[in-house]
Amino acid sequence: MSQIAFITGVTSGIGRATALRLAQDGVRLILCGRRADRLKALQQELAGQTETYPLLFDVRDRAAIEAAVAALPAEWQAVDFLVNNAGNAHGMDPVQSADPSDWDAMIDINVKGLLYVSRAVIPGMVARRSGHIVNMGSIAGKETYPNGSVYCASKAAVQSITDGMRLDLNPYGIKVTAIHPGMVETEFSVVRFKGDTERAANVYRGMTPLTADDIADTIAFVLSRPPHVVLADIVMYPTAQASATVVNRSGKS
Repeated sequence: MSQIAFITGVTSGIGRATALRLAQDGVRLILCGRRADRLKALQQELAGQTETYPLLFDVRDRAAIEAAVAALPAEWQAVDFLVNNAGNAHGMDPVQSADPSDWDAMIDINVKGLLYVSRAVIPGMVARRSGHIVNMGSIAGKETYPNGSVYCASKAAVQSITDGMRLDLNPYGIKVTAIHPGMVETEFSVVRFKGDTERAANVYRGMTPLTADDIADTIAFVLSRPPHVVLADIVMYPTAQASATVVNRSGKS
């Protein structure tokens, strides 16, 4: 039987691209998202390519996650790959004037949501003494920038959690990877700027950002390495980007 990947945040961006990419390799997919219409559409798009099993929940809801994972049919319980992709950024304001509800959203999804899903899935990997976890970080978790303190902190937490997972799970032969993209053009900036598409588009002015497919290709490569190889920590930039804040906007790269 083919391998099983459990992917969160599949209804847009990197999560959706990852589902489509892993389907090409014949991986069976547990598709997790909070938007029922998009989840159903993705499942229909993948019909005929691979087997899928949809789970509708918000990663902030620990009880819903635990119930969904516990109710997986026997043939879907042996998860080989966990891709903790669900995440968000809300607002870009200095800490003294930021909206605390934005802080809650980022910490609840980026940090606690990742932990809730991992806690539900990892015990099965430990029992089987095999598995691979990919956590979606960000360059923001490695470099703090102005007006992004809490988002950066949430992604720094992803880095620390990933490192801790690798230590805790080492005795069980479970691989753990963090991928830290720089600028990727998805719905990310639209969400961050609360639907202001013009401001979101301006983020990528004069340069060519990474795409969701670029990240999905990297995830597929990471998961395809031989049993003795783990790509533990990966930073990905578009060519025009040199750091969290240094970007060549000449349009020549």
